[in-house]
Amino acid sequence: MMFFYLKEDVMEIKITLQESSYSIFTGRNILKDIASFYNFSSHKVLIVTDSNIPSEYYSLIKEKINVVDTLILSPGEDSKSFNSYLKIQEKLLEHNFSRKDIVIALGGGVIGDLVGFASSTYKRGLTFINIPTSTLSMIDSSIGGKTAINFNGIKNVIGTFYQPSLVLIDFDLLKSLPQRHFNNGLIEALKAGYIYDPSILDLFSQDINSNLEEIIIKSIIVKKHFVEEDEKEQNIRKILNYGHTFGHGFESLGGFNDSLYHGEAVGLGMLVVSKDKEKLISYLNKLDIKYDFEISSQELIKIILNDKKVDGKYIDLILVDNIGESYIKKTSIEDLVSILEGGLEYVRRFRK
Repeated sequence: MMFFYLKEDVMEIKITLQESSYSIFTGRNILKDIASFYNFSSHKVLIVTDSNIPSEYYSLIKEKINVVDTLILSPGEDSKSFNSYLKIQEKLLEHNFSRKDIVIALGGGVIGDLVGFASSTYKRGLTFINIPTSTLSMIDSSIGGKTAINFNGIKNVIGTFYQPSLVLIDFDLLKSLPQRHFNNGLIEALKAGYIYDPSILDLFSQDINSNLEEIIIKSIIVKKHFVEEDEKEQNIRKILNYGHTFGHGFESLGGFNDSLYHGEAVGLGMLVVSKDKEKLISYLNKLDIKYDFEISSQELIKIILNDKKVDGKYIDLILVDNIGESYIKKTSIEDLVSILEGGLEYVRRFRK
């Protein structure tokens, strides 16, 4: 079955859902052609971005379409908050946006999740376009419609499912990305290889930079598979949470800041549940993960018990017995503690 086409160095990957389908366009130097990918005529546009994003990116968009304002937030997880959410709502009201007007998320996973959530709740939903600028957001968070903010130290605890109308992935936007952020997103590609497509791991075994576009596209196609099968994460889409149960716990212990990024935390979470830990360590070493804070198993379990994946005394844990073959296992809290204790000695190898 064909699910994308290549035309003039632009690839279109279609996400086909029951209620709202959309296209992901990928290519190099395609941001300048933004007006050709969507009908912006007669619509007001708000760009939401952060101060780490080069101004040339949003200046280029302003040259092409009717941008009425640009909201520039502070970078990092601290902006994935109610305060930032309210800033977006205030801008939309200030410019009297209708549901047909458009908000563009120009940034990484934090900006995409935040703007998606704000878009889903303003007048019960207005048009939302995602232009990811990081490997993490290109590979994972810009696709599939999960939106959220953090609250009371709990990651993604308030959110919605709300699909974008368009995702535009310009690989050239990665040129400004610091190496650590670059590596951080590639861990989500590793996850995609482990749960579904082992050929991604083959590309990791070679030169990552030379294979970058193929790694990203293959990872998008993995996510497409699970999202189309289970848009609202009732069943099989939960497999995309491989590494996230413990990963969110590590991220929370790190304070949701520069001490441990999301992808890095997911990599450590994968390590806890991985069958062949040494093999996974060899991949993670290529991505230079380090952390420098105390990991208490008791504190970690306490955080996990607040996870939205917990149902009573059980949690849906994603496991991979053979690379490319993943499944969901209902796991008791007692077994979860045992798995954690067995994995922490490997995780601690990555402490500075």
